[in-house]
Amino acid sequence: MLYRVTRPISNLVERYLPDPFVFVLMLTLIVLALASIVTPFSPTQVVEAWGQGFWRLLTFAMQMLLILICGYMLASTPVCINALNRLATLAKTPVVAILMVTLVAMLASWINWGFGLVIGALFAKALARQVKVDYRILVASAYSGFIVWHGGLSGSVPLTIASEGHFSQTNIGVISTSSTLFSSFNLAILGALLILLPILNALLLPPKEQQVLIDQSKLMDSSAPQSSQSEDLTPAQKLEHNKLLGTLIGALGCTYLLYYFAVQGGTLNLNSVIAIFLFLAILLHQTPERLLTSLNSAISGGAGIVIQFPFYAGIMAVMVESGLAQQISSAFVSISSAESLPFWSFLSAGIVNIFVPSGGGQWAVQAPIVLPAAQMLEADVARVAMAVAWGDAWTNLIQPFWALPVLAIAGLKARDIMGFCLIQLIFSGVIIAAMLTWA
Repeated sequence: MLYRVTRPISNLVERYLPDPFVFVLMLTLIVLALASIVTPFSPTQVVEAWGQGFWRLLTFAMQMLLILICGYMLASTPVCINALNRLATLAKTPVVAILMVTLVAMLASWINWGFGLVIGALFAKALARQVKVDYRILVASAYSGFIVWHGGLSGSVPLTIASEGHFSQTNIGVISTSSTLFSSFNLAILGALLILLPILNALLLPPKEQQVLIDQSKLMDSSAPQSSQSEDLTPAQKLEHNKLLGTLIGALGCTYLLYYFAVQGGTLNLNSVIAIFLFLAILLHQTPERLLTSLNSAISGGAGIVIQFPFYAGIMAVMVESGLAQQISSAFVSISSAESLPFWSFLSAGIVNIFVPSGGGQWAVQAPIVLPAAQMLEADVARVAMAVAWGDAWTNLIQPFWALPVLAIAGLKARDIMGFCLIQLIFSGVIIAAMLTWA
């Protein structure tokens, strides 16, 4: 029923939204120009900051690439494919498929953002094999579940201020997750989105005659292992097909992970999630040959991440070092009261996130501005911090950078889903802003 609204928006986006790489190139020029005009930095200083910051996210870029690749390798194991396919058989209609993929993606993203991106995209493909449904809205629904990540267990802002020794501890102390992640207002936001966002996505479904279906041949698993006759294998090939080798290494890695979580008290973070994906993939693929076949299928989808991360690192460096990000945040803080500060912090974080798509990096930029303002206005510091967290997560819906893993797995372009994501952005923004202000 909402397709009448989204159709012209989708058509506009499909026509004019460039590839995410072109988007980041344009964004680079815009940021460089703005920083040169509205900040004390000269054009020379702006370019210098951009160049020096270009390589600062290489570690994070590798982590993102490994999340995509290892998650894909895990999901392409026979065990996971069968599990996703069995779950997908519960969807008998397009509406149920959209409801299911939204809920699964939201729950997975609440556990860990990287996990949610991979699982949501792969479950969308499994559902598309079972139900004839518009593939664009199915993938957009999977991506929309990502919005809850910063209010979940891997949220960098709440986890940072709950850690001893964080950079703002002298001003605000250590704030327990009971006041942030498990506060009544954050749980209210999560509950509202868990109920209303799947319904919105179902209402975005186009009429049957206008739905865009995916060619089923494009959904086939290209990483399926090929059988070989053992007597025809060379000694080297026999090692590559040896199940014992993969099983032992996979079991060793999984045993360590159990020790890490159960004995050492380890937590879910980027490295531990990558390790979970990797060692389970090795264990379940059994042979090195099957794992490498799956790797070859996964690696091409990471091209966008590899080429774009340095540009976003350069943009982030300019935003932070020139003071442009601080100017954006300060402008919103200057018009705030104790009651409205969470709302304006949420909006400012949403804008800054377009240019600084990193939760931890964005908090480092905005915390020195919003936290003193919260103390001066006697506002709820925990609520203001979560407002920045939710703002960072909110505009990811239209930031094509974070959609890259989903799009790579699904085999779509950003322009295919961004029209739907824009409606999701407006709808979810109203819910989050209202809950941050009044819940």
